[in-house]
Amino acid sequence: MTLEQFTRNEGQLARQYQYDDSAVLAVDFGPHGIEATVDLVDDTVIVVADDQQYEFDLPDGADDAHTFMKNGVLTVEIEGDL
Repeated sequence: MTLEQFTRNEGQLARQYQYDDSAVLAVDFGPHGIEATVDLVDDTVIVVADDQQYEFDLPDGADDAHTFMKNGVLTVEIEGDL
């Protein structure tokens, strides 16, 4: 599932910031302080939050990505020719 499909289907708020050779994706899972973990497997971001699992694919051209979760906001920093 792409980020656009994920946000449309799940109702999450998301933003994408594009830079010359990188991008940052931010997805807000809500202000209610959910306990969530994030993992990156191949080109798929997997978030487990409150007994639910969410998955979405990185954009084409992503060479390297770093993920972290803070205060219910998932941030994915992507390097590559996007």
